[in-house]
Amino acid sequence: MKASTDIENRKRRHLRVVLEEDVENEAYSGLQDVQLVHRALPEIDLEEVSTEISLFSRRLSAPIIISAMTGGIMEAERINEALAEMAEAYGLGIGVGSQRIALEDPRRERAFRIVREKAPSSLVIGNLGCPQLSTGWGPREARRCLEMIDADALAIHMNPLQEAVQVGGEARYRGLLKKIREIVEEIDKPVIMKETGCGVSLEDAVEIERAGAEGIDVSGVGGTSWAAVEQHIAREEGKTQLEALGRSLRYWGIPTAISIVEVVRSTRLKVIASGGIRTGLDAAKAIALGADVVGLARPFLEKVIKGREPLKEYVEQLLMELKTVMFLTGSRSTDELRRKPVIILGKTAEWLRLRGFKPEDYSKRS
Repeated sequence: MKASTDIENRKRRHLRVVLEEDVENEAYSGLQDVQLVHRALPEIDLEEVSTEISLFSRRLSAPIIISAMTGGIMEAERINEALAEMAEAYGLGIGVGSQRIALEDPRRERAFRIVREKAPSSLVIGNLGCPQLSTGWGPREARRCLEMIDADALAIHMNPLQEAVQVGGEARYRGLLKKIREIVEEIDKPVIMKETGCGVSLEDAVEIERAGAEGIDVSGVGGTSWAAVEQHIAREEGKTQLEALGRSLRYWGIPTAISIVEVVRSTRLKVIASGGIRTGLDAAKAIALGADVVGLARPFLEKVIKGREPLKEYVEQLLMELKTVMFLTGSRSTDELRRKPVIILGKTAEWLRLRGFKPEDYSKRS
């Protein structure tokens, strides 16, 4: 069980570093360049606004997912329990952290199973990592992840940068599209390909769609930098080259707003927007760009550590902001919000034009 103990120590370290160190990516998410058009006469009442959506056969009261964070350790069980209760109370979706540790040591399953126990009617998303697929894991392990928590979908996380910087990392990504295709064909639940802070390009999105996945979580630049997290750990371990590598590549990747547009405009996949989503306004901008739903991790983690009441207040603030912005754009639903004009400025517009997209297509919508 040495492997699971090593993973347990790493998970505990990740939690500490994320909460205590400067790992927020200061590079812009691109959402700063995105502006929604205010309507002085929205021609709707605030109370008419509905944030309800349907995603992977589940109804959500709001287009918000509590993103994957952790699991498999005692601290994670308490965190997952509180987050799952909040997801159930407010009709949100919830994803669990990598289930690798529980596949290798079933005694760790409790920290994951608690999510479905406390969120019986919520959208629950399992989690398996690409590096494990390259070592021989496949449909069997994917099914075990789903069964462990009675999940509605499986996220396969893509973290090539993190693995490259991580002490003892497993940066093995050869042949993974074939593996993804095998899993999609063998399991009866949707597969979501999830980045971990570096965004997804249109080229990868097209390949992911061809492999049969039904969704992409873009997790673009703008939120937690896992290169920075591993940089701090490398420093503690005295691994100076990896520390320097993490520092150099801290801002590597595709900003969230750009990644949303690249994926939305090049595929028909369901899109989860994450990476620097912090407010209801951020969520509204991401949805207006075409995302189906948004995901947040660190903001929920910071609140849940302080207790259930701060977590509840944050959720309610988030929902109130989203609903108010929808009202101010004259959007009764998220479908209507996705048809409203959006102004894309600055570096984000420049990037999109160089990649063959037309920001003007967003600004001329009505």
